[in-house]
Amino acid sequence: MITQTTSDLSIELAQFRRDTRTWLEANCPAEMRQPMTSEDDVCWGGRNFKFSSTAQRQWLQTMAAKGWTVPTWSKSYGGGGLSGEQAKILAQEMRSLRCRSPLASFGIWMLGPALLKFGSEAQKLAHLPKIARGEIRWCQGYSEPNAGSDLASLATRAEDHGDHFIVNGQKIWTSYANHADWIFCLVRTDAAKKHTGISFVLFDMASPGVSTKPIQLISGKSPFCETFFDGVRVEKSNLVGQQGGGWDVAKHLLAHEREMIGSIGDREAAKPLGQQAAAKLGLDATGRLDDAMLRAQIAEFECDESAFRLAMERAGDLGRVQQAHPAMSSMLKYYGAELNKRRWELMMAIGGSDALEWESDRSRHGDIARTWLRTKANSIEGGTSEVQLNIIAKRILELPNV
Repeated sequence: MITQTTSDLSIELAQFRRDTRTWLEANCPAEMRQPMTSEDDVCWGGRNFKFSSTAQRQWLQTMAAKGWTVPTWSKSYGGGGLSGEQAKILAQEMRSLRCRSPLASFGIWMLGPALLKFGSEAQKLAHLPKIARGEIRWCQGYSEPNAGSDLASLATRAEDHGDHFIVNGQKIWTSYANHADWIFCLVRTDAAKKHTGISFVLFDMASPGVSTKPIQLISGKSPFCETFFDGVRVEKSNLVGQQGGGWDVAKHLLAHEREMIGSIGDREAAKPLGQQAAAKLGLDATGRLDDAMLRAQIAEFECDESAFRLAMERAGDLGRVQQAHPAMSSMLKYYGAELNKRRWELMMAIGGSDALEWESDRSRHGDIARTWLRTKANSIEGGTSEVQLNIIAKRILELPNV
């Protein structure tokens, strides 16, 4: 049996890094290396997605063809078949060249990992390649008006009709439901049981009986919707895992959702705050930001942001070798949310009175102020900060109950 030495592996990875950088330099459009300036710069994909530019479309198609929208997924599922070490190098080289992520996707961040663990082979082949190519946009049907932090109290029911279910009920805070093509949804299949009476199903948002209603937030905008199900037919082939086993799928997916929300604390695609402040406020005679207090706050933030980026990278390394603590996602979610709120507080401080502008084209219709207000939800969505702190206290710090 021939084994690969550490030296051989290092040589291979060094070559992979060179090849990856060369490929990115040749294939990533110049426009896709500029900082994002608005929500239009985010590529969500889906049946009805309108690309903001030819370059945005080209970048998604090129990366999807390479399998690098989901680099560690198997090639049979639309992925790149890369090892964890190779995927890390790809991420580093994309960051170095300031390449934008080609695709933002709840399918990649949340549903994909759940299907890889719990889905049937038929379900994987039916859904994962479409997720990888950005052809289907997914939303999440978890929270309900009376089932938020106590999610296991959900009441949306799925009645068994032999080869299919009939789903009735309501979800709330369904992010981008009005733009989504499909939904992954928790439903109650046994009213007599709490956790073990829940199942995890998938269905098309174009199905008869599905409707959505946007929820307006204090920012004047919102990605959130109320979602209603009135006699929706769901084939049993779209049941993920066992009937009554949806809670296990839900917990696995929630861990990935919290890591996804936590990642908002690391915004490599945006121009650094120091550069934005310098452009807005100018520099003093020594070449430093001409506001000593704001300068100190930005320096503190950027140190914390760098530390958090390293923590995210370490968590990824531990996850790849299955050594990550199960509650680490709560830690990342909590701190990432707080960091993102701090970022936009500083953006408001940098903008001064101009940042309060709400409607003009000059301010991109109040983008800074509206985003600042939107960040307040970061400490609620995906599990409140209080819930995350309780998890951290009990499961990581092992503090006693009081």
